[in-house]
Formats: sequence, structure tokens, C-alpha cells
Amino acid sequence: QVQLVESGGGLVQAGDSLRLSCAASGRTFRIYAMGWFRQAPGKERECVAGIRWSGGSTLYADSVKGRFTIYRDIAQNSLYLQMNSLKPEDTAVYYCAATETYNTDYYLSRERTYDDWGQGTQVTVSS
Repeated sequence: QVQLVESGGGLVQAGDSLRLSCAASGRTFRIYAMGWFRQAPGKERECVAGIRWSGGSTLYADSVKGRFTIYRDIAQNSLYLQMNSLKPEDTAVYYCAATETYNTDYYLSRERTYDDWGQGTQVTVSS
């Protein structure tokens, strides 16, 4: 099991920036990839971005390309999501997740692929 703790959420205005952090502990040597997901009220949880732990290759949802950047610090077992040009539609609870499974980009964007999840951090963007 990998334990994940998110931080960095808050209330901001449209156009502002936030950086979310996720600290991983436990069996971090088993991590193959990590991702950021979000869930807005009344909506399904969706993948925002993913990154392979070793190789560093990334994937992004079309809705955040050019605005969000996912990156990791392997030595610190930390995952980050830099969010720029925030929009009201970005308002959601954001979760980080980890998977031990070898997967293609398609499966890395699917919620069911991931084994471990953080508690979530609220991001609210006002207009």
C-alpha cells in the first residue's frame, strides 16, 4: 500500500494559479505511475493528468492542456500539479492516485486502474 496526502487547494479567482502537492509514503518503490483526478459536485471523477514514475512521460486531459503541468520529485516521493489560468469550471475536489500496474496511456486515465488514493483537496475558482 502507498499512502498519499494532498495539499495546496484553496479559493482563488479566475485567472489565478495554484500548485497542488501530493506526498507519498509506504511502498513507494512499487509505484509505476501517478495521476491527478478531480470530481465536481454532481459529476463523475475524471482524470486530469498522469505521469509515469520512472520515465516521466505525461498525459493530460484536453480541457487542461496548456494550463496545467504535472511533475514529480522522485527523491522526495512527491507529486505536483501546477495549475495556471484557472477557470470556474476547474472547481472540484482534486485527488492524487498511484498505481503499481504496468499500463498504457488509455488505462492510466481510468479511475479503476489506480490502487491508492489521497483524501482530496478542494479547489474553488470564483468568477
